[in-house]
Amino acid sequence: MQANDPHFRASPVREDPGTAPTPDSAPRSPVVSPVVSPVVSPVVSVVATRPETVLEDYDRAMHLAGISQYLSPDVATLLKINISWQHWFPACSTTPWQLEGVIRALRKAGHDDLIGAHNGTVVVDSYEGEVKNKHKAVQDLLNLPTVHLDTPPNEWVDYKPKAQMLVLDDIFPEGIQVPKIFAGKNIVHLPTMKTHVFTTMTGAMKNAFGGLLHRKRHWTHSVIHETLVDLLTIQQEIHPGIFAVMDGTFAGDGPGPRAMRWHIKDRILASADQVAIDAVAAHMMGFDPMSIKFIRLAHERGLGCGDISRIEVVGEDISQVNWGFSGVENTLASRGQKLIYWGPLNFLEKVLLRSPIASLAYLASNLYHNGYWLKTHGRRRINAALKTEWGELFKSY
Repeated sequence: MQANDPHFRASPVREDPGTAPTPDSAPRSPVVSPVVSPVVSPVVSVVATRPETVLEDYDRAMHLAGISQYLSPDVATLLKINISWQHWFPACSTTPWQLEGVIRALRKAGHDDLIGAHNGTVVVDSYEGEVKNKHKAVQDLLNLPTVHLDTPPNEWVDYKPKAQMLVLDDIFPEGIQVPKIFAGKNIVHLPTMKTHVFTTMTGAMKNAFGGLLHRKRHWTHSVIHETLVDLLTIQQEIHPGIFAVMDGTFAGDGPGPRAMRWHIKDRILASADQVAIDAVAAHMMGFDPMSIKFIRLAHERGLGCGDISRIEVVGEDISQVNWGFSGVENTLASRGQKLIYWGPLNFLEKVLLRSPIASLAYLASNLYHNGYWLKTHGRRRINAALKTEWGELFKSY
């Protein structure tokens, strides 16, 4: 761990009982040396929940994870809402009860200045997504102001990171841009527990991918792990407080973040350590957290703790939890993307994905996910989910 690790604490200096030699035999001053205390374990809360108690359970999960220690109510707080698909699909995007529970818990703790943050992509319309995922219903119910980061009047401004970047400087040589509204505000990420075709699993760290980068963020897919580490580095520079609250009521397995098999897992996770919460989620899904590159890299750079043995898990005992999720499956679309990003078609990446003909790739993705897969597999899985207790809760919004 480095000295800039949020979990690093330096103890007061101590005097060396010996003395340092001097060339002129003058009175010798005591030698002082820093003493580094053991790394403080980050806390991740894991709370069991049910539809009838879910709002109270969100409040409990956030307080077990010590949210009051990390977010000042005197600072405006962004809620980074996850929309991985404009259509509702279990475990795919921030749930309405997740958004409602977090808003109510924060306001109860004195956070009155809250702002919901959405960000569209080249294949996902955030305005359509906030409606179909019932985010807008919650926003209207609780009078939550929102911003759609990729559309006017929101501004993007140049940002020069203080720390050395792994890849973003090379991907965007013209300069890195971030939303102007982000600087100086707390941020709370609202991911779900799910797998991902590019990163094995996706959680708090990848949720920043949909906030801090503009619509050209797909340019980074070939170096996605390094990109997530760079984004966490930037977050720690621009946000006075960072927190994550992850929904695992439905959890997604298979070729996520869209074409997944859903499972009811009835869990909520929360932490101020973005690396640790992803590590705990990965462990619960059945993965070795340190084998996932973005978790390992962030851990090695002192941005958080990815070593599950050094994380304090409170609430539920997860030591024997292993859901046996699969993080190596692909869709037809992701197989093609991987051939471009890491396979024999890599030499065509800039032509296919960074030129005007890239619109054909977006069209192909939409035809596959919103046409073929949704109609042949997705609708059946959605309809089955809507018959569950959580599905009934979704319909109630």
